[in-house]
Amino acid sequence: MNDPSAASPGPLPTIPPLLAFAMRPLPLLPLQLVLAAVLQRIHRHNPAMFDRLGDHARARFGIKPTDLPFAFVVEARSPRLSVVRDLPRGLDARISASLANLLALLEGRVDGDALMFSRELVVEGDVEAVLALRNAIDDAQLDLATELSALFGPLGAPAKRAFEAARGRVIGSPGQGEQLR
Repeated sequence: MNDPSAASPGPLPTIPPLLAFAMRPLPLLPLQLVLAAVLQRIHRHNPAMFDRLGDHARARFGIKPTDLPFAFVVEARSPRLSVVRDLPRGLDARISASLANLLALLEGRVDGDALMFSRELVVEGDVEAVLALRNAIDDAQLDLATELSALFGPLGAPAKRAFEAARGRVIGSPGQGEQLR
C-alpha cells in the first residue's frame, strides 16, 4: 500500500466552467449506461467489495463532482449507479469534490483525509458509511482504465492506452499516483 504521509504535489485540475456549462444539456442516460456497466464489471471482479460495507451495505451515497453539472447516486446493496442532475433527499451520505479528486480517490492515488482537511473533499451524513466505502474501494485496488477499456471488446487495448493517457494528464501516471498519496 502507498504511504499516505507522502506530500501531494498540489491540487488536481478541475473541469473549466465553460465546458461544464456546455455539458448541461447533454442527456444523462448514455453516461449512466456506461458507468452502470463499469460498476457491474467491478462488482463481478470484486464480489466482496460491497460485502465489506458491513452494516452500511444498504447505504445510498450521493457523489457530486463540484465541477460538473450532474451527480451520481450509488446504491451499495444492488450495486446500482444512477446519474442525476441534482442529488435527491434521503441519501445516507453525500460526497463532493472535483472530478479529478474523485477519480484519484477511487483509484487510491490521493489521501482522502488530506483532501478533507484541505476542504477539497466534503463528506456529509453518515461518515461511518463513507469510511466503509473508502476501505472497500481501497481493498479492491481499482484501475478505471482497465475497467472502462474492457467495455470496448477487441478495441480494448487501444482504448486502455487512451484512457491511461487521459488519466495521466488529469490525475497523474501510476508512478506519480504513489507520490500523490
